[in-house]
Amino acid sequence: MNSTIRELLSKHGGLPVSVETLADDADLYEAGLSSFASVQLMLALEDEFDVEFPENLLNRKSFQSIAAITAAISSIAPDSQVA
Repeated sequence: MNSTIRELLSKHGGLPVSVETLADDADLYEAGLSSFASVQLMLALEDEFDVEFPENLLNRKSFQSIAAITAAISSIAPDSQVA
């Protein structure tokens, strides 16, 4: 799951830094993730993992880091492969 999230973040996040240089717990907003890009990323994640983020996860904290995204997806799709 981690590599897929990184790939989608690289494609939809619009970050000025390489996603590969970011630690799993690095703050994506500090790295340059905008609110608009986080919505684009969310839509891509929903498509890729066949999930829908519930309202309680539609917040900045859920998309703060790769680790937070992994945790959010795992909580709504427990059968997802965490890798």
